[in-house]
Amino acid sequence: MSRKTLIKNYSRRQFIGAGAASALAITYLPSRVFGANERLAFAGIGVGGKGGGDIGQAGGLGDVVALCDIDPRRGGGSFNKFGKAKRYTDYRKMLEEMGKSIDACTVSTPDHNHAPAALRAIRQGIHVYVQKPLTHTVFEARQMRLEAKKHKVCTQMGNQGTASTGLREGVEAMQSGVLGDLKEVHVWTNRPVWPQAPRVTSRLPEQPVPDHIDWDSFIGPAPMRPYNSGYHPFKWRGWWDYGTGALGDMACHTANLAYMGVQLTQPDWVEPITVGPLNPETYPGWAVVKMNFPAIKGRGKVTFNWYEGKEDGKKKLPPKDLLHGIKPSNSGSLVVGTKGILYSPNDYGSSWKLLPARGGKDAPKYQKVKPTLPRNNGGDGGMKREWVEAIRKNKPEIALSNFDYGANLTEAILLGNVAMKVGAGFEWNAAKLTSPNKSVAQHVTKE
Repeated sequence: MSRKTLIKNYSRRQFIGAGAASALAITYLPSRVFGANERLAFAGIGVGGKGGGDIGQAGGLGDVVALCDIDPRRGGGSFNKFGKAKRYTDYRKMLEEMGKSIDACTVSTPDHNHAPAALRAIRQGIHVYVQKPLTHTVFEARQMRLEAKKHKVCTQMGNQGTASTGLREGVEAMQSGVLGDLKEVHVWTNRPVWPQAPRVTSRLPEQPVPDHIDWDSFIGPAPMRPYNSGYHPFKWRGWWDYGTGALGDMACHTANLAYMGVQLTQPDWVEPITVGPLNPETYPGWAVVKMNFPAIKGRGKVTFNWYEGKEDGKKKLPPKDLLHGIKPSNSGSLVVGTKGILYSPNDYGSSWKLLPARGGKDAPKYQKVKPTLPRNNGGDGGMKREWVEAIRKNKPEIALSNFDYGANLTEAILLGNVAMKVGAGFEWNAAKLTSPNKSVAQHVTKE
């Protein structure tokens, strides 16, 4: 393919100071329809760990022409697998030099680099597959959705449970009315499983940067700090500057079934019910957050409840009576209706069962309805195939976790982290990204 780009090179200081809207501005280049036998050219940004699986699955559906990882040692498996791909440690340089040759790109970096990398690609007309959570901040999630639509690219967020037949059947069950009027959602997780509060609450001491790590590119748009192996790899998830904590890491998986089935949008009230002691560096050791979602056509108001971490060794969980004597799984979700409860005992919503309504004795009887959602059931690889089908047909809606959905889910979820920081409940105007509580703004609109 042929695509000309016009990108300005930014220093790290300029990148941080300019903000997402201006620092990533490039010439708009439209997407195109691909022939049935035409091979797509893929690039990968963040190709070690989970990123290795993402670019590996995408690469099976086309040709991998470029790879980027701040740690070539960690990304070495992908570099070896796709030996002809050009290698980079800075995605800005990769997109500047190779953008005209890239059709689609996977982004599997730490959370704080998701939006800067993906937006730069989107504005070059490159289709993107971005790991969950889609972004690091609420503002970024909104921009990802708007920019993807503006530039008419095909997108997918990497919450692979979306591909499962079980999840899609669960969505159809909830929307069939078998639970009656939908009232509550409860979601819990076994996270955090990485260093954060209460064990880690302050910055780590400086260590020499290993020769194989591009620390500046890891930091990206975040404030610079000295390298320490306690940040990279994986351990970044518990740090405010890089990760999104347990809520950001897992709710895009564990809340996915409920969010899609109940047709949640954006909350109008967000409240921290209980939060472990806060510190400026790492996420709290536990939290329970409540969000109120307004009524929509065909559904009344719904309360969403999130539970994470342990307080004094006791795990945060939903009320016992909702489970009717069942021992709660490590992670799971409950959707509470007036006629019954849907219980999913895993992170991905791929399995579920119906329980009696609160205080009831008999679970509602349900006969599968005619499918309203297409079937995939291909797991993580199926998410890539669905995305590529969308690209080939130039129909973004084929990818079920496209940014119209995935960004909306991420935006709502990340408001829970805002509530933890603010320390008080707040009204939320989703249309304007504003709240009467003025302290909310700095955690929402920060670019």
